[in-house]
Amino acid sequence: METVRWIITTAPEIFLLLAIAIGTILGRIKVRGFSIGTTACILIVAVLIGQLGSFTFPPILRAILFSLFVFTIGYRSGPEFFASLSVRTLAQVLLALVIGVTGLAIVLMFAYAFKLDTGTAAGLTAGALTQSSVIGTASGALAQLGLSADMLKQQEANIAAGYAVTYVLGYILTLLFVPFVAPRLMRVDLKVAAIKLEAELAGGAPAKTHNLSYRKFQARAYRVATAAGRTVEAVETEIGRRTVVDRIVRRGADVAPKRDIVLEDGDDIVLTGPTAAIVSAKPIIGPEIDADELLRGLPGNVIDVLVENRKLHGRSIREVAEIVGDDARGVFLRTLTRMSREVPLGPDTRVYVGDVMTLVGSTGNIARATARVGHALSANDRTDIAFVAAGIAVGLLAGLASFKVGTVALTLGGGGGALIAGLVCGWLRSHRPTMGAMPPAAQQTLSDLGLGGFIAAIGLGNGLAAWSAIQAHGLLLVGMGIVVTLIPLTVGTLVAYYILRMNPVVTCGALAGAMTVDAAVTGACDVAESQTPVLGVAVPYAVGNVVLTVLGPIVVAATFTN
Repeated sequence: METVRWIITTAPEIFLLLAIAIGTILGRIKVRGFSIGTTACILIVAVLIGQLGSFTFPPILRAILFSLFVFTIGYRSGPEFFASLSVRTLAQVLLALVIGVTGLAIVLMFAYAFKLDTGTAAGLTAGALTQSSVIGTASGALAQLGLSADMLKQQEANIAAGYAVTYVLGYILTLLFVPFVAPRLMRVDLKVAAIKLEAELAGGAPAKTHNLSYRKFQARAYRVATAAGRTVEAVETEIGRRTVVDRIVRRGADVAPKRDIVLEDGDDIVLTGPTAAIVSAKPIIGPEIDADELLRGLPGNVIDVLVENRKLHGRSIREVAEIVGDDARGVFLRTLTRMSREVPLGPDTRVYVGDVMTLVGSTGNIARATARVGHALSANDRTDIAFVAAGIAVGLLAGLASFKVGTVALTLGGGGGALIAGLVCGWLRSHRPTMGAMPPAAQQTLSDLGLGGFIAAIGLGNGLAAWSAIQAHGLLLVGMGIVVTLIPLTVGTLVAYYILRMNPVVTCGALAGAMTVDAAVTGACDVAESQTPVLGVAVPYAVGNVVLTVLGPIVVAATFTN
C-alpha cells in the first residue's frame, strides 16, 4: 500500500490514464445492445480509484483538457448551430430550448426546496440532463467566486457525486422514453408513422434538373449513328433517368459536351448515369464501342462532401437539385449521412448544414457540384493546430469577462468561452474551407481525450469526498434525477407534437438530439424499423449542446449564497 501511495504522490498521471483506459473499456461493453457510455464509466472508475489516497492535479491540466473537449464540441456543432437560426428549423430549435429551460426550472425548484448546495445542484443538472460539459462550466464558475481551497474542493466533489448518481439513470430513462413513451404521449404507432413519413419523402414529381439521384453509376462509350443531327440535351432527355453525355470526341479532338451541341455521325461519346438507363441507350445513340482510352480520359470518383452552404439548410433534395442547377449535372447522390447515421433518401428528404453527401460522378462534375454544396472531406487533411490553439486561447480570454447578477459575478468561465470560440471557428471553417481544418477523426480524439481526462481528474481528485456525498444524498439524488430527466422530455414531447405540430417520427429524433443522447436515436429507429427518426437529430443536437452547457454558470449564479 505504501508503494501505491508513493506512486499517487509522485506520478498521479498514471492513475489518470488508467482511469481513462479502464473506463473506456467498460463503457464499450454492451448488454443486450445497451451500454452506459465511457464518460460515466470513467467517472465511476476514477471515484473508486480515488479511495486509494489523495490525488492532486494542477488546475491548468483540467482547464486544458476541458477546453479541448468543449472547443471541439463547438467546432463540430458550429455550422449546424448558426444555420439553425432560420425559420425552416425554428420548431426544432424551440424544442431544444423548451427541454433546457424546463430542466433548469426543475433543478432550481429542487435546489430551493431541499436547500441543495451549488455543487450538488450543478451535478444534478449535468447528470439528469445527460450533459457532461456542465461539470466543467459549473466548476469554472465556482472557481471565480473566491472560495477557499477546501470549500471549492467540496463543491467539486458534490458536482461529481450528483453527476455519478444521476447520469446513468438519466441516460437509461432517455433511451427508454424516446422510442417507447414519447409515441404513447403523441398517440401514434411509431412504425406506422415512419411508413407514412417515408411515403411522403418519396412522393411528388421528380426534380426539374437532371441531377442528384441515388442510383448505381456507370460510364459506357458509344459511336453516334442514330443520334446524328440531334443535340446533347435531346439525347439525354430521351434516354432519361438523369443520364449525361460527359465526353465527345470528334475526329480525334475533344468537343465540350454542352447541352446545345449537335452530335455528328461518327462522334465517340461517353454516357454516364444509372446502369439500367446506360445499357438501354444503344438504339437511341448507336453501337457501343470498346474504347478504353476514351473512358480512361474521364476519371470517375466517389467523394464525401460536407454540406456547408446555408442556402441549402432545411431544403429538400428536390430543392437542392434546383438550387445547384446545372452545376450538379452528371453528379449522383449515393448516400446522405447525418451524425454518422445514414438518412433515408427521397425527393422530399431535408438536407441540413453538417450533413455529409456521398457524391458519385466524373471528377470534373463533382468538383463543380462540391463548390456549390460545401467542401470535400479528405482522409489526408491535417489538423490546423495553430488555428485550434489560437481559437481556444481567444475563448479562454473571453471566459475571463464577468458581470454581476445580484451579489454573484456571472461569467462564462474558460469552458463557456472555449465553447463559443469553437462555435465561431467551426462556422468560419464552413465559410472558408481552406482554413482551420480539423478532420472528424481528430475531432473525436480531442473530444474523447479532453472529456475523459477532465472527468478522470475530477473523480480522482475528489474521490473520497464524492463517495461520502453519494452515501449521504444518494437516494434523494436518484429521486430528483428521475424527475429532472422525465419532466423536460414529457413537456418537450407535448409541445413539439401538439403546439409546434412537428412530425411524430421527427419529434423522437429531436428529443434524442436535444438531450444529446444519440444512442436514443438508434432505439427509435429500431422501433420504427426505419431510419427516419435520424431526420430530427442534427439541429436539436447542435442547439442542445450549447443550451445545456451554459446551464452550468446559470445554476451556480442562481443557487450560490455566501
